[in-house]
Amino acid sequence: MKFPNKYLRNLKPYRLASHKIWSVAPDKRNEILKLDWNEATIPPSPHVNERIMQLMQEPGFFNLYPTTLDEELMEALARYTELPKSNIQYFGSSDVLHEYICKVFVSVGDPVMIMGPSYDNFRLTCQANGAEVFYSNYKEDFSFDSEHFENDILTIEPAMVYICNPNNPTGNLHSKEYVEHLLTEFPDTLFLIDEAYCEFAGMSVKDLVLKYDNLLVSRTMSKAFALANFRVGYLLASQDNIQFINKIRNPKNLSTFAQQAAIAALNDTGYMWRYVEEVREAKKLFLSELATVAPTVASFAGHGNFSMLQFPSVEEKKAMIEWLANHNIFVRELTQSALVERCLRITIGTQEQMQRVMDVIKEFYA
Repeated sequence: MKFPNKYLRNLKPYRLASHKIWSVAPDKRNEILKLDWNEATIPPSPHVNERIMQLMQEPGFFNLYPTTLDEELMEALARYTELPKSNIQYFGSSDVLHEYICKVFVSVGDPVMIMGPSYDNFRLTCQANGAEVFYSNYKEDFSFDSEHFENDILTIEPAMVYICNPNNPTGNLHSKEYVEHLLTEFPDTLFLIDEAYCEFAGMSVKDLVLKYDNLLVSRTMSKAFALANFRVGYLLASQDNIQFINKIRNPKNLSTFAQQAAIAALNDTGYMWRYVEEVREAKKLFLSELATVAPTVASFAGHGNFSMLQFPSVEEKKAMIEWLANHNIFVRELTQSALVERCLRITIGTQEQMQRVMDVIKEFYA
């Protein structure tokens, strides 16, 4: 085809996982454990449902575009992040935010460096915009070599460095002190820190946006807040960077339902934090039992709502994925790097949900 732009012609697509849950009747969805996209495994705060039901009784706005500046949402995000509203902007998902970031801060031909293996959709976004993507990978045991990483920055001289923190899929977490070291050591490089899983990690570099212009922090409400279907993301950055991205941001692309759902969830953070604690406890119990049931499977607990599992062989990994799928449990096969070819990633749900997974795994090894 001659019509697509030249950067798309040979582009490797982002590999989507199973979506079987949408092919069954609604009353059958509770039979499926969808543990492949790191969504929350429970509904959002009941306040969200209450607010959506209220909106359904107010149909006078259905024919209108959403408000382009939701002050209530901005206030709620400011309270939650403890940052000024001038350092915040919301978007229709963090994926959409990443697309804007590439358009604003990356030019055609610019090198972009990704700490890998990592979230592969960001690679796709960069390449589709004409950037050249390089990886600085974790070691074979998935530990981090800071000297190697910083040497790669010096060699590649990237316009932007993408760090998922905690990393997806390995779960590695880099301290606020180390991120600040990078910001000061490489002041001419823009660092995008993806904090999709920061609630589970209990750590953020958000405060650094008040000090450094070379830092962007992207976040989502799809994980801990359980709002994946509403597609709500937001950016934390310096006032100048917010103003730059607002120049091209389409302000009407977050529906009124999504805005109100986000406000309702942010007004009930206690619900979210209880879920986060439940996931942490479920992960601890699940991995402890897995070590007994399958001692040859290496597990990486990490700091997100997921764990990476490494099998002795690719064949065993694929057999496990198929076995789980046959029991209506779907996990993520990792393919973005040779480092993870024997690995899968499993979202951690509640203790009850993870016990169901463990019972099926026991049957596999029996």
